[in-house]
Amino acid sequence: MNVNIPADETRPPSAEAEDPTVQAATRIWAAMSGLVLEHGDRRKQVSDALGLSFARAKALRRLVPGPLTMRELGAKLTSDKAYTTLIVDDLEERGLVERTVHPEDRRCKLVTLTAPGRAAAARADRILARPPAAMLTLPPADLATLERLLTVLREGED
Repeated sequence: MNVNIPADETRPPSAEAEDPTVQAATRIWAAMSGLVLEHGDRRKQVSDALGLSFARAKALRRLVPGPLTMRELGAKLTSDKAYTTLIVDDLEERGLVERTVHPEDRRCKLVTLTAPGRAAAARADRILARPPAAMLTLPPADLATLERLLTVLREGED
């Protein structure tokens, strides 16, 4: 199997990697990633609660703001046309979405949440929004500090 590894990932560690600030930031980033992606895997909890793959639950959540064309939904899911169609077919069969002809372009289909689809998306959002139990034990001052730091990090990415 041929794996493409970017050149910068094959070089020996640079002086930057020896920097204590870079080392601390790397450790913290790994801990944050692990907390979000692995700890109490919320994606599995959503899948189990809804009886859907997480990709299907994600599709429902992307439709909450309003109907999307199949192409728009595929772009939001970063999936190809065939996989998007498979997802929508399944959600439609379950009564969670409906497909209609686009009123301005009859060549396009609009995907819209049904009432049960909207309820499923809301349930997924509640599960995903629930903080880890340990976070609920933090003192208010620590929560405020964490929120402030995360805001700084988010704004630095813009």
